[in-house]
Amino acid sequence: MTHVDINELKAKNKDYVLQPASSITALLSNGPQMICSAKGSTITDSDGQSYLDAVGGLWCVNVGYGRKELAQVMSEASEQLAYYHTFSNASNPWQVQLAEKLVSIAPAGLGKVFFGNGGSDANDTLVKIAWHYHSLRGKPTKTKVIAREQAYHGTSISTASLTGLGGFHKEFPLPLDFVLRTDCPHFYTRGQAGETEAQFCDRMINNVQQLIDEEGADNIAAFFAEPIHAAGGIIEPPAGYYRKLKALLQQHDILLVVDEVVCGYGRLGSWFGSQLLDIEPDMLSSAKGLTSGYFPMSAALISDEIWEVMRQGSEKLGAFSHGYTYSGHPVGAAVALANIQLIENEGLVEAARDNGAYLHRSLEQSLGSHPNVGEIRGRGLLAGVQLVADKDSKTLPDPAEKWPLKVTNAVKASGVIVRPLPSVGTIAISPPLVITRAEIDRLVGALSQAIAF
Repeated sequence: MTHVDINELKAKNKDYVLQPASSITALLSNGPQMICSAKGSTITDSDGQSYLDAVGGLWCVNVGYGRKELAQVMSEASEQLAYYHTFSNASNPWQVQLAEKLVSIAPAGLGKVFFGNGGSDANDTLVKIAWHYHSLRGKPTKTKVIAREQAYHGTSISTASLTGLGGFHKEFPLPLDFVLRTDCPHFYTRGQAGETEAQFCDRMINNVQQLIDEEGADNIAAFFAEPIHAAGGIIEPPAGYYRKLKALLQQHDILLVVDEVVCGYGRLGSWFGSQLLDIEPDMLSSAKGLTSGYFPMSAALISDEIWEVMRQGSEKLGAFSHGYTYSGHPVGAAVALANIQLIENEGLVEAARDNGAYLHRSLEQSLGSHPNVGEIRGRGLLAGVQLVADKDSKTLPDPAEKWPLKVTNAVKASGVIVRPLPSVGTIAISPPLVITRAEIDRLVGALSQAIAF
């Protein structure tokens, strides 16, 4: 990057940029934090201050920052074929190789891949495919989609509707009426007095059954679920939940769509969360760790059964009328292939499992007995620290007191970045899979010190 005046750029940022998921008033008052470089698990801003990024960008920089291997692949692919579309049966070698690789590591039964630009469009694509699939089978009324409270599935019009976090609906005419809402299956915050975890699980499934009965199975196309809620609080359903959910959905001819945008590509200590949590998806969305954030790309996978229905429908309809200008982008596919190869060659799935266990042990040892920490949850290198105002009653902090933001600001003052999840009073952790144990110790130390209030 040629020499630029950072202060001038910060001023222009306020003048010209509408920031995503940001406070406009805070930006105008304080300006942006300008991130200028990064390496491994560390980012550095324009003031020369370095931070251990224990969020991995936005849950995505799985192989770490500054990987020359990916930069080189990006350069070489750009020189060979900077771009060509994949409409009208055009393709490119990288798209084909990537699709083959993804099918080989994905949950069993997912045999075809559709490429897009990010997690929101991957989920949007799968909503449309669910509608398309049922319509082709003579069931055009199956258009409603069930999604859970505290879910996060994106911010496009359809996926913001699926998202079960109210902040994404305020002052928008959302959610759209095709979305049906069911419970967030979080035993810690939603279990009833005297209820066992197994009883709670059965209640969650029975509530889904009741919703299906009320709405009519003939009107419901799909159920969207993250293996572990990410932005909604790092929440894993109770044991047996997904097995019982799948059986119920199969009984009513409702597709199970698993949103692996955060959990995929090693984050939980397995290639996908579905494999770890015994989930059998009919369709699966992924992005983020697919390229470790080095290129905007998503991959939506569908079952062979769904593809066969679409194949037969094509005989009548011709083209599958859906796609994006950058679907199957040759440079993005090349980067994704190289990224997956790095994850394999460096054993980063196994590292996420082993170092993730170390992270969770360390958090438990340092914070498990703290009076304002109610629960430490997650899998692999995905962790959530639940803040509570009262541990015995499991009372969450008053949102107006902004505990998560205060904790994350204190952690940042120590040179570490974690993420506040204010809607559930939780601190989220999802570092690059290359994080070292020494860096984990630093992270846990900074967090422990910040929560010592």
